[in-house]
Amino acid sequence: MKTKFRPMSLTLRVVLFVAITVVFSLSFIGILIDSSINHHFSQQDNGELKVINNSIENILSQNHNTKEQLITHLSSAVAGHHGVYYQVNTSKGDFLYSNSTNNFSDLSQSLPSVIGFSSENITRQRVGKSIFRMLVTNYKSQYSGYKITVAIDMHFHIAFLTQFRQSLWVIMIGSGLLVLLAAWFAVHQGLNPLRGLSRNMHDIQTNKMDVRLDENSIPIELVNMVQSFNSMLDRLQDEFIRLSNFSTDIAHELRTPLTNIFTQNQVVLSRPRKLEEYKDVLFSNLEELDRLTKMVSDMLWLAKTQNGLIELKQQVLNYNTEVDVLFEYFDALAEDENITLVKQGQDLDFYCDKLHFRQLLSNLLSNALRYTPQGSSITVNSEKIDDGQICISVINPGEKIAPEHLPYLFDRFYRPDKSRQRHRDGAGLGLSIVKAIVEANGGKIDVSSDDNTCFRVYLALVKD
Repeated sequence: MKTKFRPMSLTLRVVLFVAITVVFSLSFIGILIDSSINHHFSQQDNGELKVINNSIENILSQNHNTKEQLITHLSSAVAGHHGVYYQVNTSKGDFLYSNSTNNFSDLSQSLPSVIGFSSENITRQRVGKSIFRMLVTNYKSQYSGYKITVAIDMHFHIAFLTQFRQSLWVIMIGSGLLVLLAAWFAVHQGLNPLRGLSRNMHDIQTNKMDVRLDENSIPIELVNMVQSFNSMLDRLQDEFIRLSNFSTDIAHELRTPLTNIFTQNQVVLSRPRKLEEYKDVLFSNLEELDRLTKMVSDMLWLAKTQNGLIELKQQVLNYNTEVDVLFEYFDALAEDENITLVKQGQDLDFYCDKLHFRQLLSNLLSNALRYTPQGSSITVNSEKIDDGQICISVINPGEKIAPEHLPYLFDRFYRPDKSRQRHRDGAGLGLSIVKAIVEANGGKIDVSSDDNTCFRVYLALVKD
């Protein structure tokens, strides 16, 4: 079984990133400083080696009567230079003079030598316990040939660099720890607004859905998150209100027929009655039970549709054909109410489940018949929309619906009439079913109410 680890904390992530950055940055700076100091010492030693080499070559270029006189001049060739040593041998390797206790004869023979000064021939060599920066050159005067070995003791430089590196490491480690501490403190303080938001969010309960987070009291980086959270609260509050209203409405819708059944049975059983009276009550009960059954079936169908449990059989439908079929069914009802059904628009083909389409259009026509005054007409119109859709409109005259009610017309059991007067046998689910059908078939629906009330259904059009 795999263990699920908690993701790394934000503070640890930032501090770890800063630590990696600090380590690389300080290491790079330390290497750069160390390299610069080494280069400086190297350039300084190279300059001294050149000066001393030139001074010895100047002495060797002069005419000396005796070997003792040459040695005397060589002994005074260098003055004021500490830790600088030199040795002169003949071109055959015979020793002439050295101001050092170390013998460089073997090195002068093994190391590559050039005529005149060349920084490329300067090497580091260990002689005994000391390390020298050393240059071997050949010099030929008009009198004789020589091999000059010049060396600088690097003890001072090495000791300085060792101490400097130790101090540099202490400074870098101390600076790194200080930076990490500052980064941790900065992140901890920077997350204070988030902790404050968390406390405010914790205070939001179902009875405090109107609480909103203040966008002006937080850093700009958190504004988008707070705006999204407030938008989520708006949606949740809206859905919570709808759910509360739905619970109230469904209780009312179920209570009315149940109360009717209970009251009628109480009355009929209160004393002996004729057979016809019992039959009337049973028929009345049957009507109420039929209404309850239809309501429960509609609610179950809505639940299945909104959870994708209804199998769709989309096919190509013809506007004229489908509307004519439904008009033939509703003609008798419309004639009873002295209402005319009118078909307008283009003859277009579109995609939809046939049974679904007939159900949604039936619901819209039934709804229109309820609210259309006698002697008026209901119009069904179609038109092609530029984005490849067909718009089927059901238009009926009647009392204008207030704008504040329009967004809720498709909610279950919602009626603009707050007195809850029942219009014939409607249960308040027809428009909810229409919206569920349209959305299940990949369309959308909207409504407007000015001089006329117009429901518009948008479905995918069959391309030519």
